[in-house]
Amino acid sequence: MWTIAIIDDDRQVLQGMKRAIPWEELDAGWVGEAMNGMDGLEMIRSTQPDIVITDIYMPVMNGLDMIERLRDTGFCGKIIILSGYADFEYARQALRLNVCDYISKPVSMPTLKAILGKALHELSEEVLQRNRNEELQQKLELYQPFVEKEWIKAAITGTLKNAYLSTELPEPYLFWAETGHIVVGLELVREIRACELNVSDWHLFKFALGNIVCEVAGSIFPYCEYSELHGGRSALVLHPSLPLDSDTLNKQLEMLGMQLIDCVRRYIRLVIRVGIGASKEQWQNIPDSMEEAFQAIELKQNHIVGGYSLYVFRDGKKHRSNSAVMRPVKFYHELASALKTSQEAQARQIIAEFKEKLERLEGVAPDYLQLLAGELWGIFAYSLYEVGMLLDNTIENGQLAQEMAGLITPQQLAEWLTAKIEMICSSRQWLGSSKHRQAVDFITQYIHENYMNEITLGELADKVYLSRNHLAIIFKKMTGDTFNTYLTRVRIEKSKELLIERHMLVYEVAEQVGYKNVPYFSTLFKKYTGMNPTELIR
Repeated sequence: MWTIAIIDDDRQVLQGMKRAIPWEELDAGWVGEAMNGMDGLEMIRSTQPDIVITDIYMPVMNGLDMIERLRDTGFCGKIIILSGYADFEYARQALRLNVCDYISKPVSMPTLKAILGKALHELSEEVLQRNRNEELQQKLELYQPFVEKEWIKAAITGTLKNAYLSTELPEPYLFWAETGHIVVGLELVREIRACELNVSDWHLFKFALGNIVCEVAGSIFPYCEYSELHGGRSALVLHPSLPLDSDTLNKQLEMLGMQLIDCVRRYIRLVIRVGIGASKEQWQNIPDSMEEAFQAIELKQNHIVGGYSLYVFRDGKKHRSNSAVMRPVKFYHELASALKTSQEAQARQIIAEFKEKLERLEGVAPDYLQLLAGELWGIFAYSLYEVGMLLDNTIENGQLAQEMAGLITPQQLAEWLTAKIEMICSSRQWLGSSKHRQAVDFITQYIHENYMNEITLGELADKVYLSRNHLAIIFKKMTGDTFNTYLTRVRIEKSKELLIERHMLVYEVAEQVGYKNVPYFSTLFKKYTGMNPTELIR
């Protein structure tokens, strides 16, 4: 209900308007009255009406002075001047004070009703717009962490637009301009355990891997960012102080690599290879360090510690092939991203541009092209598996190997990749589900960022504009878990890390991961891990 206040030094006018205004029809109510500007000012400040109807000539304080004081203190309600004097100067002052309307006495009730109706309609539109702005602001705040992650990924892979490269860094990353930069590449080894992970476990292990990497890196380097890339690859960006060349830094990097391999093997029983790129002084060269990190892994460069798959890039290491065995990580990332979001036209363009780059190289060997095809097929399989689609079911392995063996020119590779993208994007599993995949990706990321808070499926359904029941179905289909089970698994995974690494008490861990009821947390922990929380820290 809207509220209206009336200010006039003529009591008969006050009473007459109170009786004549069609309150119910306007869905409005009277909240106060006054007979001079000073009393009106106090009454309006205490009641905050939506609409004020006021005279100009009044004792103690006139209407225009009262309005000016109200505007100075931030009053945003609608003000209608009802005066017995039609004076141009008064009207001009009223306009300056953002008055809704200026009418002369006497006024007919139909006219007053129309003016009030117009003012109330404007109020409704303003409230609607304000709600939209608040909702937009909430969404911006909600999506900010995910936008930030995408910016970091683009900075690492070299896919930032040129306009970003020439402008100032985002505020949280201004320090990049004053530090060095080194990329540590991580590659999951596809041994038996990794291949046996279902979709639900795959999402959970990616989350656990990110936690471990950030925890270990943060204990050695004060500044770092972590980003998942395509398939089983991810990247860690370190920002050591300048100057970069020092024995201490090399020892820290060696220690970091060994700890990452050990912790991943110990806590989630997976095997990773680690490559360390060359240090860079300019943040725009971070993508070069990333390429070098994965080249070190591929070429097994400078295997520095026995028993560890830890490699360091060194300038001057050349390979016999002019096309270089170094994998085009930027191309892999761009193509996988386009595929996951069903951007078929964009994928075609990315393939065409990469083909042109290959054709400019001399002596691109067929075995290198076939190697690229095999890796890309594996990346496609990883990327689609993450969103619940099994690529291996779409083509027989024998046929696939035969097709790859026939790829001897960049043009043939491009045509083969384009055909495979078209096949995937037109499949029944893929058609019409792009929005759903994006919604589920958003929700899983949101859970990983906010698992410590109270989260409901209904709340998230509103954010992605899907019904709760429909979202529950597609979430289960694409992750293999119900929403509540997935949330619980994430919380339990984080609680294991807190118990082991930080030596926290059980009730502290329970609160940290979103459980106020400690016995309930302990019950869930045993259900999902097979042991009580206290057994884990003995």
